[in-house]
Formats: sequence, C-alpha cells, structure tokens
Amino acid sequence: MIKLVSSTFVNERETKQALCEFIMNSDKLSMGEQCALFEKNFANWQQSRFSILVNSGSSANLLLVQAMLNSGRWKPGDRIGVSAVTWSTNVMPLIQLGLVPVLIDVDLHSLNINRSTLTRAHEKHKLTGLFVTNCLGLCPDLPQIHEYCTENAINLIEDNCESMGSVVSGKKTGNFGLGSTFSLFVGHHMSAIESGIVCTDDEDFFHHLCIARAHGWTRNLPEEKKKSLLVEHGIDDFYSPYFFVENGFNMRPTEIIGFLGNNQLPHLDMIIAERQKNYFFAKKLFAARDDLMQLEDEGMECVSSFAIPLLCRTPEIKAAMLEKCQMLQIETRPMIAGSIALQPFMSRHQWEHAGLENAAFIHENYFYIGNHESFADDEYTALQDLLA
Repeated sequence: MIKLVSSTFVNERETKQALCEFIMNSDKLSMGEQCALFEKNFANWQQSRFSILVNSGSSANLLLVQAMLNSGRWKPGDRIGVSAVTWSTNVMPLIQLGLVPVLIDVDLHSLNINRSTLTRAHEKHKLTGLFVTNCLGLCPDLPQIHEYCTENAINLIEDNCESMGSVVSGKKTGNFGLGSTFSLFVGHHMSAIESGIVCTDDEDFFHHLCIARAHGWTRNLPEEKKKSLLVEHGIDDFYSPYFFVENGFNMRPTEIIGFLGNNQLPHLDMIIAERQKNYFFAKKLFAARDDLMQLEDEGMECVSSFAIPLLCRTPEIKAAMLEKCQMLQIETRPMIAGSIALQPFMSRHQWEHAGLENAAFIHENYFYIGNHESFADDEYTALQDLLA
C-alpha cells in the first residue's frame, strides 16, 4: 500500500502534544512572535531575504499576483503566461484581478514549460509576465526560462509549492523570479495543516506583500517605511493605525501556523532527501519499461519530489496501470489538475494560448502516486510490483 498522504506531521504524536501545550500556555494565538520567527527561519532556509506567512498556499498565489499589480509591475489587461498543467489557483488569481492568462504548453518529460514553449507563447501574445509552476520538483529548464524573461522584459514569478527544496544550476527553485510561493498544506513537503509562504529578495516588493496581506494597511510594515508613508499621505497619529494605501485582503496566519512551521522546519532537509531517494528508485524502474515515458531532470542537483508521476504512452496503458494500482492499494490522482484548459471554469473567462498539444496528452495519459519521507519496505515492494 502507498498512500498519497502518510501523516499530518513528522513525529506526529509528539508534534500534536507540543501543539496542545503551546495552545494551553499561549495568551495570544493571532499573528505574532511565532509567525515572525518562522518567517525569518524559512527565509534563511530558502536562502531568500524575506518571507511572508499567509493562511494558505492558494492565498500566497493570490497575494503574489496582487502585489505585482500594486507595485505597478503588471496592470489590468496584461497578458500573463501560466503553465498549462497546473493547479486552479495559479490561473484564478489572474482572472479575478483583471489579467489575461496565456496558457503555455509543457514538456512531456519534465512536465514543465521550457524555453521553447515560452518563446512560442511570447512571440504570439507579447507577455508582460510569467507565473511559472515548478511542477512535481522537476524544473530543469528554469534557468533558461529566467534568462529568456530577463532578455524580453517579462516579469517572472514562481509557484514553488510542489518543488520546495529542488535545486537547479546551484540555486534553489523559488529564487529565480521576483517572488515565489510555497504551500504548507498537509501532505505537501512540510505541513502546518493549512498555510503558505511568499518569498522575495526585493525589499520594496516585500513591503507591497505586507500591505496586501492585511487589508491594504500599513500596520505590519517596518517602522521606517510606515512613517514615510504617513508623511507622504499627510496622515495624523489618530488615523495612523487604520491607514489603507493599496488593495489587499485578510490573509494573516495564526500563531498555531507559526508554531507548527518552527516545529517542522528542522525536519525539512530529511523530508526532501527521502523523497528524492524514492524518486530515483522509481525512475530506475521506469527505465526498464517501454510503455512509460522517461522523466527529464538533467541539470537538477536536487529533485524534491512532490509525488511520483507515471508517464503512460497511451490511455490503455494508463487504464491498466490504474487497475494495478487499485489491486496493490496504491492511491492515485490526476496529474495536478491535468490541462487547466479542460477545466469547466475556464469556459467562462477570456484566456489565450499558443498550442496545448502536450498538456492535452498529459491530461489523458499521465497520473501520479504518493511520495513521502516515511516509505517502508512494503511500499518499496508495492512500487516494484507495480512497475515489474
């Protein structure tokens, strides 16, 4: 048996006990010291200057897009490239905030967009930005994508929710764009039950993120920045606590999220190493099968495998593999949301593309199974039986 999610936390019983004690002994559970400490700790781990904690990974995506608008880097009506094989909350914020998604096809072997498919989309639609999904820990072409975006004045941001800890060309994924998002949803690399993070190296952009996270006000800004905005807008002391300067939401996390993040972060490198080991174990088994496509990870120094994808060549092979998974009690799910172009909500909105042949093929033929840090002998056996 292989489950999609093996547990809520590393050291689950001890973590739940520590959480109970933290709640019982805390005077404040709204955003505070634990959240601030985790933001600092995660930024250090990610090798980023700033991180900002929010209430979900989906909120992190929405916040990142809003900050792109608030900072003037994007404006309503701009065409923003987005991976065609992705999750709904990569596309929905673009639509909700008045931008035009341009779906970009992906490579059949890496599951991610590459320089070639990005070039095709930009030449046809003249992109202002790119919201790339670093899919399943595999993003070997990310340095070339970054290079192309720089050459063509395309503002790059990353959804790194499925690739936390992946490394390509000496750099952690999530550090190639102006900002990047991470998910701490249960079952992802590291769990805080339900939360997310945005990272950036740009201090001014970090200020826009802080403002948009909390209603569009200035309360959570560094004091020096807050005072400069008060002076700029002529706001007196009485109104200063309720001073709103940009569009925003309430995406603030709780101290429970901060506490869990600080509790689980010391385990993250182990989690990533174990998932990568499982990925290469499976990849070796794939190599012996002609009915499966091979995975592409050339140039990646670490594959932080979110799940183990099965790249079937035909729907018939997929059906047979799914039947075998059911027999072996291996849990399965579609390849993210498949081709997002085929999801019903997309028919209600304006969007563009420059060809989605590979995304359609993936939608029909690919799926994935679970990968986690506590694979036991029977799970390795099940994987071998599946791919025998």
